[in-house]
Amino acid sequence: MVGYRLDATFRALADPTRRALLARLAGGEKRVTELTRGFAMSETAAAKHLALLEAAGLVRRRRDGRHSFCTLAVDPLTEAALWLRRWQRFESKRAAGLRRLLDAAEGPE
Repeated sequence: MVGYRLDATFRALADPTRRALLARLAGGEKRVTELTRGFAMSETAAAKHLALLEAAGLVRRRRDGRHSFCTLAVDPLTEAALWLRRWQRFESKRAAGLRRLLDAAEGPE
């Protein structure tokens, strides 16, 4: 399940418009019309972006009468960050090994 959720998270984050929508939600809950205002896209395109973010678990939507509100859901982002951190540690070890090799090649000063 986590693998699928990671795939969905990264797929959602792959688009700059969706990342911008998430950035707006970082400030708190917003009405859909407020959230999508200012983007050069149709209401249909905005709805598709929000549906993909919702399917990935990155956005929660609630209705209040005729209005729809969105909030940011951080759990999938936390999972993605933890997954990336694992690879960052691997890369840090590789970089440290390369530094030791370069230092050894330079010899004593």
